[in-house]
Amino acid sequence: MGKTYERIDGRLRTFIEAQPIFFTATAPLSGDGTVNLSPKGLTGSFAVLDELTVAYLDFAGSNAETIAHLRENGRITLMWCAFQGPPNIVRVHGRGEPVFRDDPRFKELLTHFPGIDPTPHGLRAVIVVTAELVRDTCGYAVPNMSYDEDRDLHAKRFAREDDVSLNAYFEKKAHVETSLDGLPGLPLPLPPSSV
Repeated sequence: MGKTYERIDGRLRTFIEAQPIFFTATAPLSGDGTVNLSPKGLTGSFAVLDELTVAYLDFAGSNAETIAHLRENGRITLMWCAFQGPPNIVRVHGRGEPVFRDDPRFKELLTHFPGIDPTPHGLRAVIVVTAELVRDTCGYAVPNMSYDEDRDLHAKRFAREDDVSLNAYFEKKAHVETSLDGLPGLPLPLPPSSV
């Protein structure tokens, strides 16, 4: 039922890039720490960089659990489900790294996302994931659901923020600079945007 792949290419890459939503899972090293599972969407905010590397844009939000866990230990799993068409689930298990706005690699990484304007979304980082294990499974129990369109609420909410007000927003949130378990999260003050 499941198959392991050596690289992200061909049919596998086509499937991943066609999905309107994917999920990220991370956890701290502590055995009693909080496991995090997050949905990710917005058309154009995910990219396959090469056969073993993927990346996605990390936008403003009320938490920074993924960033905190990646800073501590780098472990991450990404998952895509086919909600339309033939059933399929793909998981990329690997090592991730948040590349922040003041990192010299940041601007070049943004060139991999030509289909989205990150400006109105309060872009915090680009999450880069290097695959260590790539697998698919049947997905027979995943329901058929239709995708209508991306919601425009995130852009409407954060488009009115500049770097100063966005930083103030993050500083007011209990779990942006530190995770639920007290790990370092998003570095504040937020570096100025170069986009």
